Amino acid sequence: MKVLVADALSEAGVDVLAQRFDVDVRTGMSKDELIAAIAPYDAVVIRSATFIDADVLAAADNLKVVARAGIGLDNVDIPAATARGVLVCNAPQSNIISAAEHAVALLLSMARRIPEADASLREGQWLRSKLKGVEVAGKTVGVLGLGRIGTLVAQRLMAFGVHLIAYDPYVTAERAARLGVELVPTVLEVCEQADIITIHLPKTPETTGIISKSELLALGPNGLLVNAARGGLVDEAALHTALTEGWIRGAALDVFDDEPVGDSPLLGLPNLVATPHLGASTDEAQDKAGTQVAEAVALALDGEFVPSAVNVEIGGGIPEALKPYMPLAETLGRLFTALGGGKETTGEVCVEYHGRIAEETVDALNLSALRGLLGDVVHEPVTFVNAPLIAKEREMQLSTLTSTDSQDYVSTVTLRAGDNVVAGTLVGHAHKPRLIKVWGFDVDMEPAEHMAFFRYTDRPGVVGTVGGRFGDAGVNIASMQVGRTDSGGEALVAMAVDSVIPDDVLSDIAQAIDATAIRAVNLT
Repeated sequence: MKVLVADALSEAGVDVLAQRFDVDVRTGMSKDELIAAIAPYDAVVIRSATFIDADVLAAADNLKVVARAGIGLDNVDIPAATARGVLVCNAPQSNIISAAEHAVALLLSMARRIPEADASLREGQWLRSKLKGVEVAGKTVGVLGLGRIGTLVAQRLMAFGVHLIAYDPYVTAERAARLGVELVPTVLEVCEQADIITIHLPKTPETTGIISKSELLALGPNGLLVNAARGGLVDEAALHTALTEGWIRGAALDVFDDEPVGDSPLLGLPNLVATPHLGASTDEAQDKAGTQVAEAVALALDGEFVPSAVNVEIGGGIPEALKPYMPLAETLGRLFTALGGGKETTGEVCVEYHGRIAEETVDALNLSALRGLLGDVVHEPVTFVNAPLIAKEREMQLSTLTSTDSQDYVSTVTLRAGDNVVAGTLVGHAHKPRLIKVWGFDVDMEPAEHMAFFRYTDRPGVVGTVGGRFGDAGVNIASMQVGRTDSGGEALVAMAVDSVIPDDVLSDIAQAIDATAIRAVNLT
């Protein structure tokens, strides 16, 4: 598979990719050059310089994943990628320590006027009496956004003896209390109470310009403002007025509305500390971003779930207890479709979770089941991204039933639609998959690449006939299970074999045993 690295990536990241894939490093391409080049690539890795929009995606015939070596995804058209089944991921934890440390560094540099002091000293001036700063200790610091970075900043500032308050509508008061932070309901109220504001919010329509004239006036003449999150969260025109007219004491910015910054009037102000988007610019962060995004690309191209995917319908991370069940759910989905002859990839399919797994959020298992249900009946590859879209197009509805009761097993997964019922579980420390129900019959067998299932009326001699016909055809039987409703009623033969079963052999057996249903399943 081919991977295009379109922006500068750490050597460590490129090395990880090159161990598995054919990697081309082509940085600095224009949009037209990228459109002309992208067709053969399965993955593209970018940073902030390259934009992956709908035009680029339309030209990307083989593209399966767009990977951003960093946190932000402002330069990726996520809805367009999702519509094409292209997974979008980033490296969300690669630079969080570096970003948090940089925010604290900006705050301290601003409070103690370090850049101004350094510049004046280099010019031969000794302005010790004029460059008076302020202590951070004892101040009230308002943290806007208690995500990963905001939390790290809060934890580090705690050592300075500050009082911490925060605004984050998605954080509970209990969690904030555990962090030693008092939640405040609005940004304006945070600004009214705080001496220092540090911003750690994503850029969305709701947060753009979240610090404007009213918030700056509320912060007051001794207030300090830090934005090391995203450009556009602070109204730069209002900030310029606030700094020149003394609404606030000072500000520190690592991010701007337009980057790279040209002739912004903010840069001429002595009470502004500015850096050129350096939050992630450490050796450690660059190496982590490169290796983490390379590992995400490998998972995506292997068809595995990518924890950092941003356009997959799973809220939060996947509980560790559920991860072993994802391959099982996909296998059951493939078996279910094969047993139903593909006709049940429309309509409603119920996925039942019994036992301990029912205590967890099962969104990831539902996606795995969808991949299995659809993977063998549609032309395009089914991914964790496009599975819900394909299901919707085929008018398939997936319902979920959960119950913590499981009579015979710790946890089970069941797919059901009408009389087509398959179920499985995991056994032992190695989490080996077992089929425990096929077509509604109780069985106990390990799923195999090649399987065959026969339904017939229970009577003597059927098992021998099936085994004999397979032997005559040179098909070796690895295991065989027989299930039945009652003596003389409907019965099932389920078997795993070592090779593909020829169609004429299946037809011959079906006729010989007067089978009511017969299916060969190939899970390679």
